[in-house]
Amino acid sequence: MTTPEIEEFAKIVVESIRDTAIQSNDRRLTSNHAIAKRWREAAESGSAEVFAKTLIPDIVDDALFYLLRAIDDGLLKLSFTASTGETVDLSSEGLSELAGWYIGNNGWRAKFAKERFVED
Repeated sequence: MTTPEIEEFAKIVVESIRDTAIQSNDRRLTSNHAIAKRWREAAESGSAEVFAKTLIPDIVDDALFYLLRAIDDGLLKLSFTASTGETVDLSSEGLSELAGWYIGNNGWRAKFAKERFVED
């Protein structure tokens, strides 16, 4: 059995991260956004593998973006302990920019990702 605090955490994770990422990607299906165009081209390739390999990084990046945005917006108040033992409050240390630092030009994704991504 979970506590009310864990239930509150779970609700925020599901509604503000999972559901928002799904809604965001659903909207892309009907837009003229560069990502939607890429997805349509991949679907037209006729290969399920090409289609999946195109969608997967975009959807994962979107979910991570909304996780970081939830921290930026103060919905998730998280701290991180670095390998040095230093602990930082991500909500205050991030200065409400974690999501932008992740996905922005030359952001964390570009700096640290070892797997594919497309910078639109």
